Amino acid sequence: MSDVCCGPDPDRTGGGTAEQPDDGPDRLWRVRELQVAAVAAVLLAGALIGGLAGAQERVVDGTQLVAAVVAASCFVPGALRGLRHGRVGVGLLMTIAAVGAVALGQFAEAALLGVLFSIAEGLERYTVGRTRRGLRALLGLVPPTASVLRDGREVTVSPDDLGVGDALVLRPGERAATDGRIRTGRTSLDLAAITGESVPVEAGPGDDVFAGAINGGSAIEVEVTAPAADSSLARIVHVVEQARERKGAGQRLADRIARPLVPAIMVLAALVAGLGTLFGDDPMAWVERALVVLVAASPCALAISVPLTVVAAVGAASRQGALVKGGAALEELGRVRAVALDKTGTLTRNRPEVVGVLTTGAADRREVVALAAALEARSEHPLARAVLAETDSPTGVGPDDGPGFRPADDVTAVPGNGVTGTSDGAALRLGRPGWIDPGPLADEVAQLQVAGATVVLLERDGTLLGAIAVRDELRPEAAEAVARIRDLGIDVAMLTGDNPRTAATLAGQAGIGTVHAGLRPTDKAGLLAPIARGRPIAMVGDGVNDAPALATADVGIAMGAMGTDVAIETADVALMGEDLRHLPRTLDHARRSRRIMLQNVGGSLAIIGVLVPLATVGVLGLATVVVIHEAAEVLVILNALRAARTRPDPGLGTAVAAPAGDRQVSVGDGPCCAPAPRRASHRART
Repeated sequence: MSDVCCGPDPDRTGGGTAEQPDDGPDRLWRVRELQVAAVAAVLLAGALIGGLAGAQERVVDGTQLVAAVVAASCFVPGALRGLRHGRVGVGLLMTIAAVGAVALGQFAEAALLGVLFSIAEGLERYTVGRTRRGLRALLGLVPPTASVLRDGREVTVSPDDLGVGDALVLRPGERAATDGRIRTGRTSLDLAAITGESVPVEAGPGDDVFAGAINGGSAIEVEVTAPAADSSLARIVHVVEQARERKGAGQRLADRIARPLVPAIMVLAALVAGLGTLFGDDPMAWVERALVVLVAASPCALAISVPLTVVAAVGAASRQGALVKGGAALEELGRVRAVALDKTGTLTRNRPEVVGVLTTGAADRREVVALAAALEARSEHPLARAVLAETDSPTGVGPDDGPGFRPADDVTAVPGNGVTGTSDGAALRLGRPGWIDPGPLADEVAQLQVAGATVVLLERDGTLLGAIAVRDELRPEAAEAVARIRDLGIDVAMLTGDNPRTAATLAGQAGIGTVHAGLRPTDKAGLLAPIARGRPIAMVGDGVNDAPALATADVGIAMGAMGTDVAIETADVALMGEDLRHLPRTLDHARRSRRIMLQNVGGSLAIIGVLVPLATVGVLGLATVVVIHEAAEVLVILNALRAARTRPDPGLGTAVAAPAGDRQVSVGDGPCCAPAPRRASHRART
């Protein structure tokens, strides 16, 4: 139950050494607490039947006492161990109440208290164990054996024996035993169990393959890039298990209430017994009333209300391809009322392509592309990759003549503007309009920007040579995802370092009205407060170049984080899949889970608020309070289980048509580049 409620072993709930999580029994009838409760319940029922049948009072009382002792064996030893270590919890309150009831001769009430409390403990243990097993079952996606090529022969080995650099053979229908990169062959990969997306992705040489992925096409050869113990799948399980220990605001509130409440209850019970004995007619009646107060005010349901919901909700989110870093992130995500979306890699595919090349009389097309590639040769920026890819195209510099360029010297990045360098003694600059004057190309550059392209200008020794237009296609599901976020009552804004015209075009296609363009990374962080207007806000980016904004937002969400260590470790929430519709689904799940938390906390406090006064004035007896109190705990457990349920999203299993606003751009003698097929590459973005 948390460190306030003593379960079967209090050492497992606080202050102990780190252990492998106990997943508990996989069947309800195998839970020890429930087995003990069943035995005690049978004894209690036998005693009650015997009493009705006229059995001797001594036999009936003895059977009831045995039932009480059997039921108490689930929580009394743990409560005493906790007391020895200075921990005062609900288990101790139940122990005092049970011992007091036995001392007063109320054997049936003591047995009933023990039976119901043990049932609640057992249900909690089973529920937590089930959610842990559901998460750890992800590791079951790793096959027991793997085929590798060693010394020219194919051999079968255990996944634990795989080493970095091994050549893994993956046949149709087989699962990948660990992470790797395709060497030879083309196929389709089913990542549904990992990312939650049921549409297979096309993959070929150079693309990543993740542990648990199913090869849905032809046989491929994969170079192992990580041991099985460090695979993306293993990291997911590790991160989510760590997340269970992180407490959210609601859980901290429940703890703040429950911790002082336990000793306060003991003081209240002592006052009821003491003052009643001094001023009342029947001292034993006041002692009994004090025991009733002790049970009525026990914050057991309050103590488990939030952590149990968090465990269930985080586990359910992970099965949908969303890593939520514990209760704090879950609660903040459920409170979000504004979302800021980065453009590149979030709203767009993050696969920019050259869609146009403009030239002046000072250079031809081949020279413009070659000099731009010379400056970008060692850059990992997406725009740089697009320029370099153009050198290998039929209309580019051309692979037949070699690379067609030599990397420039003294290359220096100018943040937010572009790059500078030298080639054959000439000073080169490549960057955005404004930093470089577009001069005679101004009108054509403006047309490209209106069409949604990003334009960079090339200058040599102060003379404009030309411009290269690059466009990153909008994700086909972006408009639908934005609409669904708005349906949740959440405002959406787009933040980008791109020029305002390109940003406005893409935002219009996605259905976003609030656009902030021409931003540096630090500018994005500063804009979050004005966008939020005092409301909780989430920033959605790639987890690397949006780090300042992700850290500033109430919730940082990394998009397409599968296989990206930095994104998984730095973001509060990491969406493993590339489909943007995961975002509204995760937001909806978090909002629903937060409502369940609030219901549990409010209901638990209401039960205590009603039972304590009634118990204090003697309206309710011990048996009635025990039944109501433990029934409330069971209801909290059942309500928390609702957070483990996931709602099906048929849209994530279907292809999405490209938005009507998507069109190819062709200016000057640049080629029309059709959108590339969706691939399985999820490399870290810079």
